[in-house]
Amino acid sequence: MARPTPPAFDKKKIVAENRRARFDYYIEDVYEAGIVLTGTEVKSLRFGEGSIAESYAEVKNGEVWLINSNVPEFSHGNRFNHEPKRPRKLLLKEREIDRFHGAVERKGMTLVPLSVYFNGRGRAKVELALARGKNAADKRASIKERDWKRDKARIMRDHG
Repeated sequence: MARPTPPAFDKKKIVAENRRARFDYYIEDVYEAGIVLTGTEVKSLRFGEGSIAESYAEVKNGEVWLINSNVPEFSHGNRFNHEPKRPRKLLLKEREIDRFHGAVERKGMTLVPLSVYFNGRGRAKVELALARGKNAADKRASIKERDWKRDKARIMRDHG
């Protein structure tokens, strides 16, 4: 009997999305990770602010850290407001961390965040992908394929 496919991640409210990552990288595996946040960071994310456009994740000392993600200061925060670009710890199982460490060290892959969202229970999560970089020719091929799909849909709509 075939193994059932796992359900997709329960995304109730998407806060930030890294659309550029799917263009710049071949996505191999996708994981869901919790993220350690302070109170003002959660409030800022709930207002829909935050960016992961230039961010990446790295494995340090058996922990995974989200680097260069931007969560702007909370507008109603006081002197205990957070630092916008601080590294944030990601919560993963030890087996997943070991898998990431091996893939990044041996295969030269990259950990790229695809989106930040709140799940059904109200917890902030990061969709993290194990990815391999594309070269310029691959990117041109992606653009060509995307344009052809768009033209094909236009032709089918006009003549079908």
